Amino acid sequence: MSLQPNRPPPELILVNEAPAHAAEIEALLNRAFGPGRFAKVSERVREFADFATELSFCAIEAGKVVGVVRMWRVNVGDRPVVFLGPLAVEESERRHGLGAQLVERACLAAKAAGEAAVLLVGDLPYFRRVGFAIAADVTLPGPVDAKRVLARTFGEVALAGAVKAR
Repeated sequence: MSLQPNRPPPELILVNEAPAHAAEIEALLNRAFGPGRFAKVSERVREFADFATELSFCAIEAGKVVGVVRMWRVNVGDRPVVFLGPLAVEESERRHGLGAQLVERACLAAKAAGEAAVLLVGDLPYFRRVGFAIAADVTLPGPVDAKRVLARTFGEVALAGAVKAR
């Protein structure tokens, strides 16, 4: 009996989202959130926001999309910001920090692009570790727990007002 040498695990790379990823991303989002994702307030934001491909990333492992983070251009009041979401990671890849890596990569890209802040709807205990805090003066187009409206600002930025199209 011959033993095969252990091979290193496939390399995980983060790349900008491209049209070629669309079908895999849609399947991942369906597995992660199910059809109920279309009823969430975040989806109301994405209906009027402009998709920011250059700020959106996929995690690729062995040629397969295993994670995704998407960014959208919006305003809070008159201040241009980006809205993060959805964020999804394959169940087999969770608890390894991939979601946080994707969020951090997207936030760094937004900062480098001159954006003032990143806004999202999520759990503070999870997103606090990547620099988010409650955005108490921001309102979204629909009902949402105000403690789940979070922002990561770059510099001395005050966010106040309704989220709307840029």
